Amino acid sequence: MTLQELRYIVSLADAGHFGKAAEACHISQSTLSTQIKKLEDFLGATLFDRSLKQVTLTPVGREIVASARLILEEASRIRELARQTSAPMERTVQLGVIPTLGPYYLPHVLTLLHGKYPRLRLLLREEMTPHVMAHLADGKLDAGLLALPVNDPSLEVVPLFKEPFLAAVPASHKLAAAKTVRINELASAGLLLLEEGHCLRDNALEACHLDGLQNEEISATSLETLRQMVGMGLGVTLIPVLASGGTSGTESQVALRPLAAPGASRTIGLVWRKRSPLAATMEQLAVSLKKALPPHTLRIS
Repeated sequence: MTLQELRYIVSLADAGHFGKAAEACHISQSTLSTQIKKLEDFLGATLFDRSLKQVTLTPVGREIVASARLILEEASRIRELARQTSAPMERTVQLGVIPTLGPYYLPHVLTLLHGKYPRLRLLLREEMTPHVMAHLADGKLDAGLLALPVNDPSLEVVPLFKEPFLAAVPASHKLAAAKTVRINELASAGLLLLEEGHCLRDNALEACHLDGLQNEEISATSLETLRQMVGMGLGVTLIPVLASGGTSGTESQVALRPLAAPGASRTIGLVWRKRSPLAATMEQLAVSLKKALPPHTLRIS
């Protein structure tokens, strides 16, 4: 049994198709099939059910593939630990980021990191929190930029900064004339939020103690859709400050105003697996990001 054979069964488990798995492994389909059958004969167990249209794992196959992932991760960790001593910031990092943060924070981050670490390559994957967490667990991502809290004992979590919320109201609304907006005023004006599954929805409700006060009939799939809905006069919402372009201001249809409630914010952090072979890289990355505070955000003491 070799590491390469373990890579083959993990690839087939992920792809569910011999042709796709062979392509991912850069070998022919017949070679992949032969090698996996050889491993099954060695183990004396059938790992894959080939009778269905999509190749699926047998019960024992699921357990063996789960162990294979751990072995491959440890093998990768050994290689990376050896590399860490010489050049921890000269590598490729698979980084997941939530959609309500990526378009607004990443331009700031990428400019900073490219200047400081020109040989650090970030491969970005924009997904909602549950998917980022799942891909951290299966090794498809090395780290994630997420809204905290993240409750997973297998992950290292470093808070980076606090991002205040702003009130977004129609430009014609009476609240647009206010210097600040109180939470109770926002709640009574028809609060619009992102649909279920977006962590920003939960962050906003928790930070502003608004649970149960949102407009349940209307929700949006993205921040930009939410902004357009406010501009059409369908209600009001909460916008993270990085997505607003500033602490206050008025667009043609949407007015952005600070909240009168101090502390109404979400915390953004960098997370990675505690046993990651890139731990030294992640720690140095977190230090750099904490030092480079984005505009209008709050430092964490």
